[in-house]
Amino acid sequence: MRHLLLLVFLLACTASTKQTIPPVTFSRYFVAAESYESVGVFDVNNDDTLDIVSGDFWYQGPRYRQRYLIENQPRKEEYYDDFSTIPFDVNGDGRTDFISGGWFDGTLRWMENKPKGTWPRHELAKVGNVECTRAWDVDGDGTPEICPNNPGHPLKYLKHQPDGTFKQVQVAPTQGHGLGFGDINGDGKGDFIVSNGWLSAPDWTLHKEFSLGTASVPILVVDVNGDTQNDLIVGQGHGYGLHWYEQKAGPNGQRTWTKHIIDDKNSQYHAMEWVDITGDGQPELVTGKRYRAHNGKDPGSEDPVGLYYFTLDKGKFTKHIISYGPAGEGKGTGIYFAVVDLRKTGRKDIVVAGKDGLTIFYNQGTR
Repeated sequence: MRHLLLLVFLLACTASTKQTIPPVTFSRYFVAAESYESVGVFDVNNDDTLDIVSGDFWYQGPRYRQRYLIENQPRKEEYYDDFSTIPFDVNGDGRTDFISGGWFDGTLRWMENKPKGTWPRHELAKVGNVECTRAWDVDGDGTPEICPNNPGHPLKYLKHQPDGTFKQVQVAPTQGHGLGFGDINGDGKGDFIVSNGWLSAPDWTLHKEFSLGTASVPILVVDVNGDTQNDLIVGQGHGYGLHWYEQKAGPNGQRTWTKHIIDDKNSQYHAMEWVDITGDGQPELVTGKRYRAHNGKDPGSEDPVGLYYFTLDKGKFTKHIISYGPAGEGKGTGIYFAVVDLRKTGRKDIVVAGKDGLTIFYNQGTR
């Protein structure tokens, strides 16, 4: 009996310790006072050290103080026409290039990595206004396809060809603000999620089962409550709110979606990542406010700026502040950010660009 009581006590202590693990701490590292809204991380010069690429420059690791010019792109009011930074060796020369796109010129492009001098710009495709671009393995062949969010234009993806070109494949005649990809119906195939429903693979039939508003890019497909059915995590890119939509099997095979609040006190949740920040083997939600997304005209634009991670336990999200405060003190996400282990510590760091500058948040683990 004494041994049984001791075992119960030890299990209770273990459970209590797991629940009271302190949050991750971060150290903030200023990189540049640029206003590009997208940033990617990859080894530019093949020296086995990760570098940072944002807008017209790449910043050499590990200190990111020395920067090199990629190009001189024109400015469009408060914007640079640069809405993603996807690492991709397009021409197969062993050097990582990157893919971006522009809202104003409606073009996807790839920038060719050159050891010296500026990088040549190559047009990939005219696709319509690019809100942001993501890379997902749509056809399951192990190579990601390029998937732009083009509100008011056809939904499509671009497949890389052996000769270095891309083949454009149309999915639907139009799309709205926001885009996601993941298995909705549990058939093992990835489906597209748009603001007014989801499109089932492989015939891309639209199921108008919800309306998500000015949704984030990406919309995350995640089993939030552990019931084996994938749910949705959606931010409002140009308004208040961060929510998850619970999927339930209804009568006659119909799905229902119940909206739950994650955070309704902050606005402009435009970009997010689902990644293990705490090092416990389980992913967390990393997101924040895109500063001046519509040049200060969105609801909540003058509210404080923040960057957060949310832990998940049995369908409940808990918010942890990485950075928060007035513009210039707090830090937002921009439109496309990177979460990666910059220093080979085994902990993932967060690299965020935006109209409020380029910053690294080094993951110092729990203390």
